[in-house]
Amino acid sequence: MKKNSMNTVVRILIAVCGIALFAVNFLPIWRIDLDAPQYPEGLRMLIYANKLGGDVEIINGLNHYIGMKTLHAKDFIEFSVLIYIISAFAFLFLLVAIIGKRNLLYTLFALFAAFGILAMVDFWRWEYNYGHNLNPNAAIIVPGMAYQPPLIGFKQLLNFGAYSIPDIGGWIFIAVGVLSLIAVLVEVRAAAKIKKNGNGITTVALLLFSTLLFTSCNVQPKPIKLSIDQCDNCKMSISDPRFPAEIITKKGKIFIFDDIYCLLEYLKENEDTKKSVKEVYLSDYLDAHEFIKAEVAHLYRSEEIHSPMGGNTAAFTSEENKKNTVKDFKGESVSWKNLLVD
Repeated sequence: MKKNSMNTVVRILIAVCGIALFAVNFLPIWRIDLDAPQYPEGLRMLIYANKLGGDVEIINGLNHYIGMKTLHAKDFIEFSVLIYIISAFAFLFLLVAIIGKRNLLYTLFALFAAFGILAMVDFWRWEYNYGHNLNPNAAIIVPGMAYQPPLIGFKQLLNFGAYSIPDIGGWIFIAVGVLSLIAVLVEVRAAAKIKKNGNGITTVALLLFSTLLFTSCNVQPKPIKLSIDQCDNCKMSISDPRFPAEIITKKGKIFIFDDIYCLLEYLKENEDTKKSVKEVYLSDYLDAHEFIKAEVAHLYRSEEIHSPMGGNTAAFTSEENKKNTVKDFKGESVSWKNLLVD
């Protein structure tokens, strides 16, 4: 193999990336979902390389009431140039695959990574401007309220839950970035002729990249603000830190409850939420009252526990903590699985 030549597998991988990028021009890159009681089916805005799609007109009508500007593709210079930028990158990936020079691959990856960062900064700036620059004569004005959607993940905006996430075109972008990184690492290893430690270095680098990519989207339980946060079921203020519970949906939306009883009642009455549950967390009865995943919590139910809404069930991080705490209580150990079917 020549000193600056890429191996055949890497060249094929880069060529596949180029073809995939051409497809992005015809697919939605990003989407923003809006959920609210008055729209049980939800609303969705799709962002393509050169247009907006989905329920844009309905969203524009709602935005008018709170003073946000209406959304039109012609108002964004990005929609007039993005399709050409994507096509240029697709062409460059194919060209690098054909030429097969390692230094060109490094340059291409640096340019693609820089473009991805700049695109996300520009998207955040766009969201900020539309969420903060409001019409002072709007029909609905909430002092101090801004309506900037999340860059990625979930955010509550009045009675709307806004969820922002890549669509299929965006996932292709991410996949191309990951595959390009793998290609670069393979070629760096080959160029340095690392034999014994090469696999370890590559693996560590990929693990670090994957961790940064996926944990940034991981939604964690929301810290409870006592006497401020309200239960999503009974609407009462949460005042006892020993009993709160939370549901995190697959979309990253968080529901909070003052008692395990309220959480279970909410799931019974809201089948759609029950189907979309990703994780359930229960407050530790002891110490700092940190949240524990429900399926691994050690639960004990007793009339002597006295929780706010009569669930009377305490969660513990370990069997030892549970036994030491409830040894004088008359009750029974229960499992999260059994509580769900009661």
